[in-house]
Formats: sequence, C-alpha cells, structure tokens
Amino acid sequence: MGNSGSAVKVCTDHQGGINWLSLSPDGQRLLTGSEDGTARLWSTADSQCRGHFQGHESYITFCHLENEAAFTCSADHTIRKWDVVTGQCLAIYRGHTSIVNRILVAKDYLFSGSYDRTARCWSVDKEKQIQEFRGHRNCVLTLAHYSSRDVLEEEEEEEEQEEKVSRDLLVTGSTDCTVKVWELFSGSTDYTIRTWNIVTGEQLKVFKEHQGSVICLELVNRHLYSGSADRTVKCWFVDTGERIQTYKAHKHSVSTLKYHAGILFTGSGDACARAFNSRSGVLQKIFRGHKFIINCIQIHNELLYTASHDGTLRIWDIRGVCKRNKRRLKKERSVQGRSSQKGSLSRLFNNKVGCVIQQENGEHEAVELM
Repeated sequence: MGNSGSAVKVCTDHQGGINWLSLSPDGQRLLTGSEDGTARLWSTADSQCRGHFQGHESYITFCHLENEAAFTCSADHTIRKWDVVTGQCLAIYRGHTSIVNRILVAKDYLFSGSYDRTARCWSVDKEKQIQEFRGHRNCVLTLAHYSSRDVLEEEEEEEEQEEKVSRDLLVTGSTDCTVKVWELFSGSTDYTIRTWNIVTGEQLKVFKEHQGSVICLELVNRHLYSGSADRTVKCWFVDTGERIQTYKAHKHSVSTLKYHAGILFTGSGDACARAFNSRSGVLQKIFRGHKFIINCIQIHNELLYTASHDGTLRIWDIRGVCKRNKRRLKKERSVQGRSSQKGSLSRLFNNKVGCVIQQENGEHEAVELM
C-alpha cells in the first residue's frame, strides 16, 4: 500500500511548466499546454513530439484535443483552435476580459471559464459567443458538462429520447468558493460546487463540505468527484448531493483527478500522483518524481501520464495497480455472492454487507459494499 513507482519515461521539450494535458478520443495523441506559450502534440506509440503550436501572446492555461483539431486557452484572454496535422491556427475566440482558465468541448459547442467571473458558450464553427453565464463572485476555475445519458437510467433515457428533450448540463467552479450547475457543474473558491440549468440559469443544487477552493471535477456514472485546496477529494451522488466518500493522504491541494477502472488517480501540489480504490478510499500507490505541482493526468493503455509545473511530462506503468484492483473487486464480489445466500443475516444488515479494510496507518475503516 502506498509504495512509490518510478517513471518509465520523462519528456523535457517544453521550456516552461506544463499546465494541462489532453488525450485524443482515439488515444493516439496527447496535447500539452505550457507556461512557455506553446502547445505540443505527442504520439502515445513512442512518446515523441509530433507537433508544435505557437501563436498565443501569453502562457497557455488549458488545452483540449480532438482527433482532428486542438483547442487551447491562455492568459492572453483568448481561445484558439488548431489543425493537428499542419499546426495552423484555424480560429480565435475573443470576448473574455481576463485569463481564460478552462475550456470544454461538447458536440458543436465550446464552453470556457475565466478570471473575469464568467463562463461562456461559443459556436465552434462560427467563432461566435452564444451564451454568457454570470453569478460567480470570483474566478471560474473548473467546468464539467454532462448529457442525459450520463446520469439517467436506461429506461429514463429511452423515454427522453422519445420526447426529444435535451438534458445537456454545464457546471462551473470558481474561486468565489461556489460551484454552479447551468445544467452544468461548477467549482469555485467559495468552497462549493453548484449545478445550474443551462437554459434558464436557475441554480439547482449546492454541494457543501469542502473547506477550500474546488479546483477540479470529474463526473463518472452518476458520481461526481471533486478535488480541493483542502487536500481532499470527495465523491458525491449527483442526484441527491450526498457526499459518500472522502479521499485523504494529500499533503497539498488536489490539482487534478481522473477515474479509471475503479481507481481514482489524483495529482497534487505536493508533486505526487496517487491511486485510490474509488469505492473504499484506500490509498494503493504513490508516484514520486516530479519537482513541483502536478497540473494534469491522463491514462491510456495502462500508462499514467502526468504533466507538471516542473516542465516535464512523465509516463508511469500502472499495470500492477490495475491488476491488484481487479483482484480486490473479484474478491469483494465473491464475498457479496456468499453473503447474499444468508438471507437472515442479509436482512439484519438491511441487505448490505459490511467489511473491514486495514489502512496504511494501521486504522480500520468500515466500508459498505454496494
């Protein structure tokens, strides 16, 4: 538990810290955005740099990669779209009045969050602003979008498709400590996460428990994971706003997170990446080697990619972590199967089985197997 791993490769082409890392949908390329004002394209097959995008007038804060196009946003207040083959800038989106922190591409729409306290929606093709979301009292740090298929049961989704009703959602997070859902999720420096109706701007829910700014969000299977400056990650039920798990062990702010195959990977200001069992919250591995904050992580073909403010992209082999987690899940399912045969005992525990897991610090945590 919690043992260190060593990187299998370190890429040092950037001349400044790497602020974000994005994986293409086909898994063949990675895009990094840097303090040096450029973005670089990498091959996941050989980890070689295959493209260099230049044009921003200040550092790049975030990037997003599609199969044929790349998007970057910058402290120069703009967002740019690039051709991944030629490196040519295809479009520039202007309108924000301060640093653009985050972008999110969904279908034909581009969402952005900024230090100007707004989130905005753009037409990707027309380079035109469609909607502006106001309400945060400070900078918008993180965005999360989900459609109906992400949060509805299959039968509910079928009904919705029949009615042809759109339930796309947008969420923003801000340094005003709030998260807003437009049907969107947002995280903020007011320590909250908020959900908003994307059409009316009505606030739907407020997720409260963090004791610091909400820095990153990840939505997976009706569960929302939030990383915070309070050094924790929390897992919430999207439907109810109930907090169901807290992941500890970080020695600084949680700057990024990614869910993969039952494992929650996190990056922190303490320069370490960590792997947690997503269900129990138990720490499984620590990845040490970076010198400064880890700003982004991606996972592909059982390799973990971490990008840091130290200017390096590091690649880690996570096959061992994945195998241990698969064995753990198999064992838990076996325990559940045996317990389900004991009708009277199951009824006594309200059809749920409790188990005890030994943690690294020697303490025990009761975990409910769902």
